[in-house]
Amino acid sequence: MVMTAQGRLPRHTPAEDHPLPRTPREFFESLPPTLHLRAEIIDGNLVLSPSGSPQHARIARRLSRALIPVEDENDWESFSGDVDICIEGPRDIAVPDYCLVRMNAPLWGDREILSSGLVMAAEVVSPGSKKMDHTVKPGIYAACGIPIMLIIDPVASPPMITVLSDPEDGTYRTTTRTEMGKPVRIPAPVDFELDTSIFL
Repeated sequence: MVMTAQGRLPRHTPAEDHPLPRTPREFFESLPPTLHLRAEIIDGNLVLSPSGSPQHARIARRLSRALIPVEDENDWESFSGDVDICIEGPRDIAVPDYCLVRMNAPLWGDREILSSGLVMAAEVVSPGSKKMDHTVKPGIYAACGIPIMLIIDPVASPPMITVLSDPEDGTYRTTTRTEMGKPVRIPAPVDFELDTSIFL
């Protein structure tokens, strides 16, 4: 389930002590660090979603482990659903389920990696995130120039892997869909053949 908010503080917080945020960005910055929801700003809206299931986290972790040779070869690093990405331009905030990042990628403040530092973003689809992962986020990631997006969809029938690449004018020009369990080529700059049977 995904909830959206336009900027309200909890009722127990006195307004005179903490002025109400005026924008989704200000609301995002006012959230406590211990919040157990994923908070993103997508198209100017604050989107709160619950933490992923164990299967969801397992898939992201297996992708991370599979790409360790790519990280080592290129001096990159990766994160599995635990860093905020500042989308340059609108300053929206996305939290990919996995991202491959250039070492020492530029930051926005001390909390967010700037999107220009990403090599690849991946999303693991859950029943409540189909539209976001298949329709909304590809446009966001392509618009800010992230070279590759990977969509791992274990809830499709049959389960599928989609590789999006060649971003231009807010869209990925190249799409490759592969049934989960078969190998799929992730193009340059990653340049890696992924055995997707690791997700089954």
